Amino acid sequence: MKNKASIIVRYMKYAAIGFITGAANGLFGSGGGTIAVPAMVTLLGVEEHKAHATAISIILPLTVMSIFYYASNGHIDLLLSIKVVAGGLIGGYIGAKLLGKCPTSLLKKLFGIFMILAGIRMLIKA
Repeated sequence: MKNKASIIVRYMKYAAIGFITGAANGLFGSGGGTIAVPAMVTLLGVEEHKAHATAISIILPLTVMSIFYYASNGHIDLLLSIKVVAGGLIGGYIGAKLLGKCPTSLLKKLFGIFMILAGIRMLIKA
């Protein structure tokens, strides 16, 4: 019975992480990774590199869902999107290659610095 309870708790964690990540991604236009990565590491015990890579695969379908909503309500600048996607594809490829070469300790520090700077920027612009 304890095993069944632990499985239920684990799936509840999956659902909670997914819900909060999806809400953040839809609300802020990004930011799902800042929730998904620490949650997977601390709540699920996922290794740091795997959490970052997995967050990308989680965020893609969440972003697609948000795109449908935003597009149907006329909130997307398609020309701007096309222009930025070109650089984003290159940056995404380079970032993925760097992830595999980046030591976990450096990855944690860089991610933390990025989160702090993003938070400061949001507070200043608020």
